Amino acid sequence: MGKKKQELKPDIVVKNYWRNNEQFADFFNAVLFDGEQIIKADELEDIDTEESSILEHKEYAESIGAARDNVKIRKKSTIYNVEMVILGIEGQERIHYAMPMRVMGYDYGTYKKQYDDNAAKYKSANGMSSDEYMSKMKKTDKFIPVITIVVYYGENPWDGAVSLCDMLDIPKKMQPFVNDYKIHLIEARKNKLKLHNINNRDLFNLLEILLNRKEKLKETREKAIKYAREHDVEKSVIMTVAGAANCKIDYDFVTKKGSVDMCTVFEETRAEGRQEGRLEGEAKGIVEIGLEFGLSEEDILAKLQIKLNISLQKAQEYFAVFSK
Repeated sequence: MGKKKQELKPDIVVKNYWRNNEQFADFFNAVLFDGEQIIKADELEDIDTEESSILEHKEYAESIGAARDNVKIRKKSTIYNVEMVILGIEGQERIHYAMPMRVMGYDYGTYKKQYDDNAAKYKSANGMSSDEYMSKMKKTDKFIPVITIVVYYGENPWDGAVSLCDMLDIPKKMQPFVNDYKIHLIEARKNKLKLHNINNRDLFNLLEILLNRKEKLKETREKAIKYAREHDVEKSVIMTVAGAANCKIDYDFVTKKGSVDMCTVFEETRAEGRQEGRLEGEAKGIVEIGLEFGLSEEDILAKLQIKLNISLQKAQEYFAVFSK
């Protein structure tokens, strides 16, 4: 089977953007401190995001659902000793109705990892009280707090829960006694963030244009192209806008181009749309003929992968649609 076409995916493009400390700090300052420059870029240090997947409680992570983390960037402030996370939800119309539980699970996983690492230091009860040894934690031990911000890149207004209590059916008399867990949610389509970083301003201004459902597609494209040209928007921002809006383009190809503007993105989106339409037509034929000749699902999936040079997951998607 040939090499998979699109190696650079939208989530990686967006992740790469938020890895920049200037942009990361500016975003957190806008969300948490109304734009006041509290967090400085030079105080941030990266935390391995691959490691972060291990931090979450395994059983919880599996049970909470198949919705994958499209963007998860973690950094720590060396001044305030606080861990900060950007959790992004990619795609149109993707609203996670269990998001408060999901964030709660991520945060719990981070604290659990800190507790486990701390507990591993205490091999014996030397210098510890019996309560401390039983707890595997000294009374004076403290952990690093974590602040998670959820960024929703969808075009539909967020109508999901923004706190744990929003998900619960609580009798009025019991409400004061139920612990809540609130999330920091930012909708890219409409926000009032006080951003100072030029790239961040361009990013959210373009997303607001692209995710505006009230305007026709032609007007949206014209506005986005005009904005990008007038503000001389950087290539990295253009790519991030495309990734956050989940534009169906070949990110490897576009990245290698010398100059990229919104016009390039729209042209590539149209080209990819035509290609997807062609593949769907061929896939439909392969599935229908395969079923007609009594081929097994496994054989049809193999034919789809070989003839269309697609992944097993994509082949399964086509089979699910065209085998009905």
